[in-house]
Amino acid sequence: MIETAKPSLFHWQLPRRAFSHSPGRLKVRERRRGHYEDAYAREQARQRKAANMARQAELKGQRAAAIGDPIRGVTTPFIKSFDTDLPSQASASIEDVSHTTTSSSASEPPPSPADAMDEAHLNYYLTKPELANSLDYSRSLSEPIAAGNRELADPAKESEAAKMHDAGHKIATEAISRIVSLANASNRERTRANIQRIIDTFGRHNTDNHLRPKAPSLQSSYSTVAEQKATPRAGPDTGSSEVQIGILTAKIRILADRYEGANRNDKANKRNLRLLLHRRQKLLKYMYKKERGSERWTNMIEKLGLTEAAWKGEIAVE
Repeated sequence: MIETAKPSLFHWQLPRRAFSHSPGRLKVRERRRGHYEDAYAREQARQRKAANMARQAELKGQRAAAIGDPIRGVTTPFIKSFDTDLPSQASASIEDVSHTTTSSSASEPPPSPADAMDEAHLNYYLTKPELANSLDYSRSLSEPIAAGNRELADPAKESEAAKMHDAGHKIATEAISRIVSLANASNRERTRANIQRIIDTFGRHNTDNHLRPKAPSLQSSYSTVAEQKATPRAGPDTGSSEVQIGILTAKIRILADRYEGANRNDKANKRNLRLLLHRRQKLLKYMYKKERGSERWTNMIEKLGLTEAAWKGEIAVE
């Protein structure tokens, strides 16, 4: 009788590797894929991918252009007038006027920006009526005194003195106009005048006369709560959202101009610019919620040139 060997209870088995992690099988798979796909099909796939990436970059640029610049927005005539506080509807500009100090004759003053257009505000907290009254008073004080005895008076000398007085007064008026002009003022004085212009332009003590507020909602129209009478304003409106947004826009424009160029490493200026941008963003979100579609909102957006990027999304200062 033939005895058969019993199977061993202990046997050695090598660990098996996963099929997907096998480097040998991956090479075989790549060879098979390259065998079935020719070079023409691979080139077509590469071109489709490149066209898709180019189209995505183009759409991204179009979306960025549509939403606008969150810092500067769109340049409007009202924003341009911040530089010299000149009226936004004026046709001439300072560059069109000669700034040379020479003149054709000694009796004629040299040309200046004040000869081309009238300024809305003056420096040193002066107003146009005050300046005009002061010039008239100085003219009356400097007039030549006529001779008491008309028989001994010389008409030729009086006429020559009157002409010299008129020429001197004209030169003095031009000098005073240059001194009080905001075109020659410092940045601080120009900012103060721009803030006053913003208060006069967007303040509700002026805009309530020609801009209608937002229509009441259905919930407020059907409410049974008695409407409270509005408290009369005491002085100009300086606290409304549109006025604060305009003031912040003027300050942001100054900081943005300083941050460009050689001042890119100014960390303190960058932080201040970011704080002002976020503060304006909060006010814009609040006013967008309360006054969206009203004439106040439209007037502010059109004059300040603000876009959706100023209150939507994240604002990053790079």
